[in-house]
Amino acid sequence: MTTLSPDAHATVLIEALPYLKEFYGKTIVVKYGGNAMIREDLKVQVMQDIALLHYVGIRPILVHGGGPEISALMKQMGHEPSFVGGLRVTDAEAMEIVEMVLAGKTNKGIVSLLNQQGARAVGLSGKDANLIMAKKMEIEGGQDLGFVGDVTDVNADILTLLSREGYIPVVSSVAMGPDGASYNVNADHVAGHIAAAVNAEKLILLTDVEGLYRDFSDKSSMIRQMTVEDARGMIADGSAERGMIPKLEACITAANAGVPRCHLIDGRLPHALLIEIFTDTGIGTMVRA
Repeated sequence: MTTLSPDAHATVLIEALPYLKEFYGKTIVVKYGGNAMIREDLKVQVMQDIALLHYVGIRPILVHGGGPEISALMKQMGHEPSFVGGLRVTDAEAMEIVEMVLAGKTNKGIVSLLNQQGARAVGLSGKDANLIMAKKMEIEGGQDLGFVGDVTDVNADILTLLSREGYIPVVSSVAMGPDGASYNVNADHVAGHIAAAVNAEKLILLTDVEGLYRDFSDKSSMIRQMTVEDARGMIADGSAERGMIPKLEACITAANAGVPRCHLIDGRLPHALLIEIFTDTGIGTMVRA
């Protein structure tokens, strides 16, 4: 562990000061996933970051998925996971497993970790207070994905109320249809819609790469900043990697609703959230409206 001198400690705090002032009382939506959600050391560090944001007066909202955990439980229960274009085919039995994992084990585990850091976290699924409403997703080619949904509406009131009263909402990506059915929704998309609905100051998506590349094989081609039009172009021309497409779509959704800055950052980097929010250089790729 590197030991900083007193002057260096002071410099770090002074650099953070304008950002503490800028984001005080503002909402930041964080999509939590990838290695940051799997590695035990990174789990603790992310929860420390979220708790710190909370205690300096920022209002974080945490959105999570849980794909690896869902696949593992499906296999234990004798179901082989199946995917089409990166989307999990979710029949009625698979949907029960998805909801069991996301709204149960995974969500409550995150809530517990945050509470251990002294924050007051509240776990929610999209079915609580009609938080996330969805419709059945239709894809080209007509293949039926089962209970995979597209977000149609977000009840921002419950999130705003919890944040205002000093709680950290932790949201799993299970939504409800108009008939009361549960839907499995991509967590990146959920984060983008929530950021839009609560008028967030930032949307930050934790990934397993340093940022977005024009050419993934060329590490010097990382994009530091881009516009919504650039993001749309990369999706349209196929230059965005498949796993990056829902993340870019989330940024587009948020930015089009007025979220000033959306970030794709490397969740494998210790305290990546703090580096992005409180330093002049930041990290990763920023998508701006």
